[in-house]
Parts: sequence; C-alpha cells; structure tokens
Amino acid sequence: MSEQAEPLDELQDVVLVHGLWFRAVFMRVLSKRLEQRGFRVHPFDWSTTRVPISESAKGLRAFCEERVPGGAHLVGHSLGGLLILAMLADTGWDAPGRVVFMGTPLQGSAVARRVSDWPGGDWLIGHAAMPLDSGMNGWPKARETGMIAGTMPVGLGRVTGGLPRPNDGVVAVSETVHGGLDGRIVMSVSHTGMLFSDAVAEQVTAWLRQGRFASDGGSA
Repeated sequence: MSEQAEPLDELQDVVLVHGLWFRAVFMRVLSKRLEQRGFRVHPFDWSTTRVPISESAKGLRAFCEERVPGGAHLVGHSLGGLLILAMLADTGWDAPGRVVFMGTPLQGSAVARRVSDWPGGDWLIGHAAMPLDSGMNGWPKARETGMIAGTMPVGLGRVTGGLPRPNDGVVAVSETVHGGLDGRIVMSVSHTGMLFSDAVAEQVTAWLRQGRFASDGGSA
C-alpha cells in the first residue's frame, strides 16, 4: 500500500461500478449524492456481457491506477461488485480503500441462471454468465467490506419463476451472504431502486467514512 495514503476515514475518492446491462449513466444519481457528501466520484463504464470479466478486471485496475493511484473506496452494484472482487483477486490492486457491495450476488444469481436458459439467453447474459453463475472470486484482503441488500421484491425475479424471500426483485438476500463481510444491512429497497435511494446513499457514506453502517436497525 502507498506510504503516503490518506487515512481511510479521510479518503475522498470513490470508484462506482455499475451492474449487468447498465452503463455508468445509471449511477449518476448515486454519484451526485456522494459528491454532495464530499466525495470525488469516478464512475467506471464497462461492457457487462461482451467482454470476459477477467479483461474487465484489468480495465478497472488500469482505470484506478490512472484516476486514483493513491487509493479509493470501491462501490459496486450487483454484478459490479463481482467485478470489484475479480479486480482485487486477479490483479492484486492493493491501494487503500473500503468496499461496499449493493445487491451483489456473492453466492451466484438464480435469476441469471434462469435467463441463460431462455431462447437467446446466452446472448443476453454473454460473458456475465460465468461470474453470475458461480458468484464471488476471491475476497478482498485487509479491506473493510460491507453489503447493502434489499427486500422490495420488484424486478426480473417475478418473471423468471420467483425468488426466495426476502429479495430485492432480482437478488435474494441469501445470495448476498458471505462470512468475510465486515457488515451487512438489509433495507426496504428494490435492486434498481437502491441506486436512487437517498437512504442507501447515506448508508454507503457511513460505510466509506467509518467502516460501519449508520444503524444496525433492519440488518441481518
């Protein structure tokens, strides 16, 4: 790690990583809310289905080395969290920063597996099939890592055969569980809705500033 790195509680840079079928523009509301709370935000745009995640991990590391060489907090929505894991595991980026996952299926995604079985599903999911089928790849070392999961069941899960409750409409809360997490909070938001929730932005801020969520009320 950089000898001149800022203390984590004072680190101002945040890299945002979007999820499946999204682009960086979908992170704009969350980005603005984090900027209003004093962060410098760097959205990372990537092709979620047309490029192998191993190549995207290299791209994310190159982005971080160019934009935030001294370190940054990493915030990933859904598949974006799995890309962050791949980047940290596969490329060994060790600059300082905390990590927040938002609805990331660490245990793999039942919805993605079902979509893959649809006619044309292989094309729809593309290279995202591998990480979404198997889930996490490695685990961040010496990084405070938190998870925000949702319980508002509005999303693709309804048309793919349903999900175990509670779920956020796309990812079941049980799919977000991992023993390596340092904290986890469950909120009444949908999978996509968490990107537009000020309450979620406040919890992301709390984790990035303090390494803990603002309240354990409703946590699992």
